Amino acid sequence: MNVLRAIYNFIFELGDTALLFLKALYWSFRPPYRWRELFKQMEKFGVSSVSVVFITSLFTGMVLALETYTGLKKFNAESVIGSIVAVSMFRELGPVLTALVVTGRAGSAMAAELGTMRVTEQIDAMYTMAVDPIHYLVVPRLITGVTMLPVLTVISDLLGVIGGYFVSIVLLKINSHTYIRQMLNHTDLHDLYSGLVKAAVFGLLISLICCYKGLSTKGGAEGVGRSTTQAVVISSVVVLVADYFLTAFMF
Repeated sequence: MNVLRAIYNFIFELGDTALLFLKALYWSFRPPYRWRELFKQMEKFGVSSVSVVFITSLFTGMVLALETYTGLKKFNAESVIGSIVAVSMFRELGPVLTALVVTGRAGSAMAAELGTMRVTEQIDAMYTMAVDPIHYLVVPRLITGVTMLPVLTVISDLLGVIGGYFVSIVLLKINSHTYIRQMLNHTDLHDLYSGLVKAAVFGLLISLICCYKGLSTKGGAEGVGRSTTQAVVISSVVVLVADYFLTAFMF
């Protein structure tokens, strides 16, 4: 019975999430357009996450260069470290790590904020004022996720490459000209574009799941904590699963 109940709940929540997305898509093209709320969410989701993305990406690039050097040194192929760091950051590590970091930092806040509004009946009050909560709350957050996560991914890619360059040139004494030439020869715009497409999809999924979990919160303060935890865990797992299918489709 527990297995059947779990399957039923999964299908039910999947359908509810799909309906939430369709409603948000419908309201996205309907005035009034909440520009102030949109910019507010962009600041919360994007600008406030730059610092943690900065640290994560910089040290990821540094570690990647160091580990790659250890393996390639056996074959005298240290010159290709630049291309490996760049391609890895552009295609995979940049969008995925950024999505996971932003999920923990901004996605959790998103779910907690909407969950608190739900249990304190602020969302119910919107209906009495003829304001659709999906239009006012969900649409700006979905647009923010789709637009800001690619921007953060570009920052992540750049910092990862800078971190790899610093370790390779300053610490490991690899020739700078060779490093840059190999990186440019083995990296093209498709690598960057594919990572940005991934980031946009991840941003949509994170925002959608966190909004759904926040809006479906029940049980007071305990329910808010439970919904926030579920939003972060589910979003992180969905990002990794979606990453596989997007990679299989684009490459």
